[in-house]
Amino acid sequence: MIELVWLVPVLPLVGVLINGLFGNKTGHSAHKVAIATTGLSAAVALVIFVQVVFGARLDWDVYTWVSAGEFSASLGFLVDPLSAVMMLVVTFVGFLIHVYSAGYMHDDPGYARFFTYLNLFMVSMLFLVLANNYLLMFLGWEGVGLCSYLLIGFWYRKKSASDAGMKAFVVNRIGDAGLILGMILSLHALGTVDLVQMAETAGALAREPWGQVGAVTGICLLLFVGACGKSAQVPLHVWLPDAMEGPTPVSALIHAATMVTAGVYMVARLAPLFVKSDTAMTVVAVVGTLTALMAATVAIVQTDIKRVLAYSTVSQLGFMFLAAGVGAFGAAVFHLFTHAFFKALLFLGSGSVIHALSGEQDLRRMGGLRRMIPWTFWTFAAGTAAIAGIPFLSGFFSKDMILAGALAAHRPVLFGIAFVTALLTAFYMARLLALAFLGVYRGGGARAHGHADAHGHDDGIHESPWVMLLPLVVLAIGSAMGGYIDLPRFVAPVFRVAPEVAHHAAWLPWAAGGGALLASMLGILLYTRYDAVRDRLARGFRPLARLAENQYGFDIAFGWLARRAVVQGSEQVLWRGVDASIIDRTVVGSAEAVEGAARGMRQWQSGLVRGYALLILGGAVVLVAYLLWM
Repeated sequence: MIELVWLVPVLPLVGVLINGLFGNKTGHSAHKVAIATTGLSAAVALVIFVQVVFGARLDWDVYTWVSAGEFSASLGFLVDPLSAVMMLVVTFVGFLIHVYSAGYMHDDPGYARFFTYLNLFMVSMLFLVLANNYLLMFLGWEGVGLCSYLLIGFWYRKKSASDAGMKAFVVNRIGDAGLILGMILSLHALGTVDLVQMAETAGALAREPWGQVGAVTGICLLLFVGACGKSAQVPLHVWLPDAMEGPTPVSALIHAATMVTAGVYMVARLAPLFVKSDTAMTVVAVVGTLTALMAATVAIVQTDIKRVLAYSTVSQLGFMFLAAGVGAFGAAVFHLFTHAFFKALLFLGSGSVIHALSGEQDLRRMGGLRRMIPWTFWTFAAGTAAIAGIPFLSGFFSKDMILAGALAAHRPVLFGIAFVTALLTAFYMARLLALAFLGVYRGGGARAHGHADAHGHDDGIHESPWVMLLPLVVLAIGSAMGGYIDLPRFVAPVFRVAPEVAHHAAWLPWAAGGGALLASMLGILLYTRYDAVRDRLARGFRPLARLAENQYGFDIAFGWLARRAVVQGSEQVLWRGVDASIIDRTVVGSAEAVEGAARGMRQWQSGLVRGYALLILGGAVVLVAYLLWM
């Protein structure tokens, strides 16, 4: 059965072809094709995953894809514990998002186009995680980049959406430049693009200590630039919050189990190479930690429900890179796994809120929704508790393992920052829950004027249909139970490094869980009961809040860079300096030189016989004079 792994990406591809070619005929039945193909893909992935649990492995070169001299690359699949976990997460969460989308996007005129893009996104991501070589992985890598552009800018008539899609595309090209250079350097240094062979070759390489920048460090740092672009790490994180302009199912798909985890997957897949460079590992850990802290502080001051979750994603990805940077690759994959469930749940839950409020996303115009949309509230609360690290839900176990990894690696400063960030996570998620669901409704309308119906519901505010609620319930169960799977031990053999430290200080889980619980309670109380205390704190921290509201100037810096370096630089240097001054002058000058020469030659081509006779005579005289002189 494991040899049928090719069906996992090919089945969604069938959905792409059917809806893409016959979308005008499938129309509002497009979801049936998309859901059926992704559901079958998830079923095949589940069967293969069970086989991998019982020891099955596959490294299969289907056929030679590229052959040039001594270089060759195959279209092939690699099925091991790491790729099996990623495959299952992508197909299962993707399937639930497809089901949810059938309700959320029901009235959209681009219905068939939307499901075509969703399926294509899954095809690209599955090729990325199942590829057994760099080249095929890069094909999937660029595929998810293209699909993110299409999905973020899905409502292309809306300028902010088309701008956000372009921003995501451009920023990811910066990261991809680093990835391409890293691939070229690794091919030169290691002589292969096969992922298994690279891991085996890396094991024989000498370790490069801190400060030594050799071939291994260069490869790892360049690849990490690509990971920063795809997984939204500082400073290439600026595209991810703007990705909220796309439909909410797109936000869930991009932020949960697919595109943003590609960088984490790549670093984990190349763990045998990264551990050979102390410099690269330190850079990964430091960038991840700073990203986690920065994004958490920005999330605290956001008022758009989806932007809070977007910065939360950036922060959680920082936790994953911190784990990878301290050598706890199993913890990084474990948090990737748990994050896929609770972040997909939170984004789909926010979509249910937005659906109930007819498009409203401002938290300041919500409140009191707990009684109006109870199913959404309780599932959202489960996701909030999981990401906050409340005992004993999934996020509690994976975050505890990351903090333990930082302690075991003797990185006390990174541990301290990560610990504070974990508490901030609990605080801003409790703030989101309180502003959206607790207290009184602040959105105006019927309830604001005392016109609620007998059931306590506002006119127009209602629970989402079951096609949207069922995925929330399933994901809530996954968010609660996902932490009880011993995933780090399952994927550990893939990394080919020393076994990770499984134990931690006895106080750590209780400090982390208890601190998260206290931070959550503080957030809820500040935004439901103690308004005066909250307002005093807000005034006291206003300068820092302004800095966080402006995203620490990253968007301003990228805007300046885009204007000065890209637009003006292209105009002054590339256009006026190179194109107009050199290329155009060379082309025009050569034409003018030929024209001048032709104009001079034309004087000798008059058509008069006496002129030609005079030329012959003159030539003969010159020739005779030359011979006599000689």
